[in-house]
Amino acid sequence: MEQQDQQESGGELAQMRGMLREFVRERDWSRFHSPKNLAAALAVEASELLEPFTWLSTGDRSELDEARLRAIRHEMADVLAYLVMLADALDVDLHRALIEKMALNRSKYPAHKVNELPSKFRLPAGRV
Repeated sequence: MEQQDQQESGGELAQMRGMLREFVRERDWSRFHSPKNLAAALAVEASELLEPFTWLSTGDRSELDEARLRAIRHEMADVLAYLVMLADALDVDLHRALIEKMALNRSKYPAHKVNELPSKFRLPAGRV
């Protein structure tokens, strides 16, 4: 995994990975961090990200008070932590994985064809 540290672009990602490795090592939790367990924990944390949005119309920033925004930020951090640990466990370079996946998406959903879809397949104007 040291080779991955040197090859991976983005010093911040390497810093996060190092911080997480240290946190796990200090607690002797690596025995619980199989790829399957990390993927399951990632899914759980991703679902917890929905909780602060419960009963909001859209979840736009204007609907979020400071407490909800903090909760969202913390859940996003949990999702990121588990994603980084899973990538570390499987020796996946997340930056390269995203570049690879975006190339596949561009091929699968070319902009000129997506924009030609009948209106029933498009979101209303102003919606993302």
